[in-house]
Amino acid sequence: MRGDDPSLLEGWIAEAGDSELSSLAAGISRDIEAVRGAINHRWTTGPVEGQINRLKTLKRQMYGRAGYALLRSRVLLAA
Repeated sequence: MRGDDPSLLEGWIAEAGDSELSSLAAGISRDIEAVRGAINHRWTTGPVEGQINRLKTLKRQMYGRAGYALLRSRVLLAA
């Protein structure tokens, strides 16, 4: 499916149900309203996900080193 027309979604789910994508189609059909909302609205959580990814990367880098005080300093300096 391409584009931003949610009316094509049911047809895609029916076609995908008979292919290797049947598991994906079943998952989408279970939460069809959320998928329609994602197609209709232009809102994104990309900026938030980027911040979370940055913090997780810092935590991984600091694992086992010098304790909480240094981790806190690095997180605050990176912000």
